[in-house]
Amino acid sequence: MPDPTAGQALYIGLMSGTSLDGADGVLVDFAAQPPRVLVSHGLPLPENLRAELLALNASGPDELHRAAVAAHQLTRVYAEVVQALLADSGTDPRAVRAIGAHGQTVRHHPPGARLRGQRVDARNPAFPPYTLQLNAPALLAELSGIAVVADFRSRDIAAGGQGAPLVPAFHREVFGQAEASVAVVNIGGIANVTALMGDGRVLGLDTGPGNMLLDLWCLRHTGAPYDRGGAWGASGRADDALLARLLAEPYFALPGIKSTGRDLFHAGWLEQQLQGFAPLAPADVQATLVELTARSIAQTLRRLDWGKQALSELLVCGGGARNDALMAALRRELPACPVQTTAERGWPVDLVEAAAFAWLAWQTLQGQPGNLGAVTGAAGSRILGAIYPA
Repeated sequence: MPDPTAGQALYIGLMSGTSLDGADGVLVDFAAQPPRVLVSHGLPLPENLRAELLALNASGPDELHRAAVAAHQLTRVYAEVVQALLADSGTDPRAVRAIGAHGQTVRHHPPGARLRGQRVDARNPAFPPYTLQLNAPALLAELSGIAVVADFRSRDIAAGGQGAPLVPAFHREVFGQAEASVAVVNIGGIANVTALMGDGRVLGLDTGPGNMLLDLWCLRHTGAPYDRGGAWGASGRADDALLARLLAEPYFALPGIKSTGRDLFHAGWLEQQLQGFAPLAPADVQATLVELTARSIAQTLRRLDWGKQALSELLVCGGGARNDALMAALRRELPACPVQTTAERGWPVDLVEAAAFAWLAWQTLQGQPGNLGAVTGAAGSRILGAIYPA
């Protein structure tokens, strides 16, 4: 990692993930080695905005107008987070080089995916690969007085990649260990794994649903947006037959590089899988979904070629790290591997992804690539993102 000058050291990272629970922000000092989070702040998404962002994951009337309005509203939430970060740290906005703002993913159609009955392919004029994150970065630059870097995923897809996951490059910077194999799993709406091999290789992919189905089912049956601490799921009993049906989804068996999102794992998908399982108590379904997330992560890790250095540690971040039932399930699935949260390494579980997008903005303005072709499948390393000057 090149040494930044004093004027380039402070960056803000903003993230709102597929779980749609809120917007998280961090102010990061990249002059420190390793990079240091100076302050963090998060805001829940207003319920009407959350509902609209969720609705925009599917086709509907007047989508262009609704998407533009939602992007505007989301950006104003981002701006509030930025102002709180500056106020809490006593930082002048002129001291911050840039904001890395991911936006909210509402479509993710990577190459090779089968969606709406078609195979996504650059040679298919009816269904080329694309990814879409709602954002209004020009507005954010105007409101904050700070340069904004956004639209990180499109260049990787243009180069033949999946556009995801992008965080493994950052994970390598902060969690990599010489001659030791470490895995990092971020459990947001979707779960993604980074494999940091002891021989220097880095692999990464989306394993499947993280909290997405758990939150959906919990909201439907308890009225709560998520299962706090995993207590409701822990009260149920996983059903082996249902788990087998869920794991029969072809995505889980796909080898190699892959990514996914709400385009595949949504309410309709779950309802289809539940056909014939009506007698199951809702808490038992929740317990089964916990096992689905844990099993799909563990299966992915077991299928990877770790070389001479066996997996020595699994670090968990994202909202799923706060689900005690899910953490217990991961430990059952991986009894020979210590499973702990990234907080044990000094990175609070809710801050890692936001910090990753601060780092990606830093890479962009240093003229350095932010993707790893071995992870995304892109033709090579690329400088990511579009820059909106202050």
